[in-house]
This record gives sequence, structure tokens and C-alpha cells, in this order.
Amino acid sequence: MSGSPSSYSPRTSVGRWFDARMPLPRLMHDSFVSYPVPRNLNYAYTFGGILTLMLILQIATGVVLAMHYSASTATAFGSVEKIMRDVNSGWLLRYLHSNGASFFFIAVYLHIFRGLYYGSYKAPRELLWILGCIIYLLMMATGFMGYVLPWGQMSFWGATVITGFFTAIPLIGEWLQQLLLGGFAVDNPTLNRFFALHYLLPFMIAGVVVLHVWALHVTGQTNPTGIEVKHKTDTLPFTPYATVKDAFGMIIFLIVFAYFVFYIPNYLGHADNYVEADPLRTPAKIVPEWYFLPFYAILRAITFNIGPIDAKLGGVLAMFGAIAVLFFVPWLDTSRVRSAVYRPWYKLFFWLFAANAIFLGWLGAMPAEGIYIPMMQVSTFFYFAFFLIVMPLLGLIEKPRRIPNSITEAVLSPAASGKLNEAGRRTKDENLTRA
Repeated sequence: MSGSPSSYSPRTSVGRWFDARMPLPRLMHDSFVSYPVPRNLNYAYTFGGILTLMLILQIATGVVLAMHYSASTATAFGSVEKIMRDVNSGWLLRYLHSNGASFFFIAVYLHIFRGLYYGSYKAPRELLWILGCIIYLLMMATGFMGYVLPWGQMSFWGATVITGFFTAIPLIGEWLQQLLLGGFAVDNPTLNRFFALHYLLPFMIAGVVVLHVWALHVTGQTNPTGIEVKHKTDTLPFTPYATVKDAFGMIIFLIVFAYFVFYIPNYLGHADNYVEADPLRTPAKIVPEWYFLPFYAILRAITFNIGPIDAKLGGVLAMFGAIAVLFFVPWLDTSRVRSAVYRPWYKLFFWLFAANAIFLGWLGAMPAEGIYIPMMQVSTFFYFAFFLIVMPLLGLIEKPRRIPNSITEAVLSPAASGKLNEAGRRTKDENLTRA
């Protein structure tokens, strides 16, 4: 689809002059107007546009907030309160930014699950998937550093606990921790470093997003059937068909987002973070933001030594391994069928995996004691088993359902799609004859 000729035609002399020197309008037209997309895209495919919108919102609100924020342990907490009370619409900016981070992660998790369900990571889209994983990794780093900036109790102690786990890494662990902290404890150098990186990383994310979209336009959009585009009748122009659907999805998403911003803005936060950081008073329960809870549960699930690897290092390796395994998904899934729609056993295990991920998030908020520890361990085992055991084995033993011959057949009845495909073939033959 990426090799089709451009249909853009400048209507004015100025447009033709500009197009001959820097064809930016042609690029936008070919990418977001005439670009052909599969005709059977559903609302699960709207989260790419939603994520782009949320990234723009986060950067815009973050830049304005940075103008009023003071990256000093003595004034950081007070500057956030000043933003809330004294800056014009400061409360709105802060709530848009803090809740925007949570909704950004909601959208990216749904985007990832959609990719896993419909097999969007399979060839030739491996690089597209890897770029998405890099974006996710950068988002996690940005979210963690942003959580420290309000300098509340949970900000301080969350940073202390998480950075402390780096000391478990042999040889370079303490050096890594000191590099992150700028010293031997969470203090003013830490806050300055985290603020600088939190400001920089979103622009890096935007750069990788451009590469992600570029890779998408080279390989073409996937669809719920997992079937590649075969005929012109399988596609529709991006505008107005996909844009209207994306716009509707964005409106629904923003309505829910606005409800949280205006009615329950602190619901997704932690009460202890509205108390200024105090190194001499430890909160009763230290937990990260909700979008890190599944990985926090995996971190705490390793309570035993694994040969020469002690429990602390094992937990750190498991936590980072839970993210690293996502990069290898295109090669772990051995099935030739993309979409779970035609893979009954994979569909079952996928929904078990989704439920297990939510369960891990709940366990991450629970104390690491009693019955919660074996529950974390079982859930952690299933998380890794899904990627390392289920995916490779199912591709070898699973018998998929019959796959339609084309996207058109999947959308319409076989008879109607046959007529459209035949008409498309006749048109193609006529064009070749004329050529």
C-alpha cells in the first residue's frame, strides 16, 4: 500500500511552488487523507490516534507546568501547591497532566492488548512492534520520574525503594543507583535529574512515534482478520472513513477523561502524596502509581534464591524481564495465523493472560505477606508462561478455523465479495491493457 502513486494535486500556484520545494502538504495528504486502510477496522484500532492526542496534551500541559515548577527539595512541594492555587487555571493544568498520564497508560495498555489479540507484531511488522515497545519503555521512565516531582511522601519513598533495587545488580548496581540519584540518597540532585529527564523524554517519545507511524505506513495497517490487503476493494481512504471512526473514539475517551479531571481528579493518585516528603517518616504502605503495579507484583514475587542469584536480584531480573520479553513476541509466536479470531485456543489463553495482568495489578497494591506471596508467584509464572510456553507451543499444535480468502469476504457474504473481487480484477486487467 505504501508504493501507490500520490493523488495529491495542488490547486494554486503557491501550492505548486511549495510542493516542488518541500512537499509537506503532499505527505500529509498521502498519510492521512488518501492513505488506504482495511475496510474492516473496528474501534480497537482507534487507540493509535488517541495516544497521539494524549501525547500532545501531555507535552503542552507539561511545558506550561514546567514554567512554574521549582525543582528543589525545599520548594518543589510548595511550587505544586502554588500552581494549584495561584496560577491562572493551574489546577486544571495539573489535573489534566496528572490524570493524562494515567489515561495515556490506559490507552497504551489497550493498544498493546489489541496488538497481541490481532497479531499485529507478525512479519513484516516486527520493527513496528519493537518501536512500540521502545515507546512503552520510555513512557515508563517518564512516568516514574514524573511521579517524584510533586515531592510528596509517596514520591520520595517510591523513588527510594525503586532506585534501591538497582543495588542488587552485581558490580555496577551501586554505581547505577548513585548515577540516578546524583548522590547516596534521594535528595536535591535526584529531583533536578528527574525533572530534566522528565522534561526531555516526552520529546524523545514523540520522535519514536514518528518512526512508529512511518513504519506503519511502509508495511500497511493490520486488521481484525489478520489478512493482508489483496484487492482494491479491501481498502477505503483514511479520510473520511477512518478519521470519523477515530474522532468518535477520541470523543468517547475524552468524555471519560474529562469526568475524572473535573469530578474525581485525585481518584487515581495516592493520599500520602499530598503530604510533603519527610525522610524521617515512612508511609505505612509504599506503592508506585497504578500503571506500574503489575511489574511491582512481579518484582516482589521472587522471595527465594535461584542458584547463585539471590531473591533481590531475581526480583529485579523478573521485573525487567517482564518488559524485555515483549520485544521478542514476534519470534515467540510460531503460528502462521495472525488474528486470534481464527485461533480458538490462543483466544482462550489471551483472555486468561489479560485477566492475569489485571490480577497482578491488584496484587501489586497488596502487602507482600501471607497468601498474597504465593498468588504473586503463580500469576508471575503464568505471565512468563504465556510468552515462553503457550505462544511457541500453540503455533505448533493448534488447529485454526478457516480463514476468509480476502478482507472483503470477511466483511460481506462470499457471493457479494466474489462479485466485488471480480470487478476489481477486471478493472486491474483493463488498466494493464491500456498501459
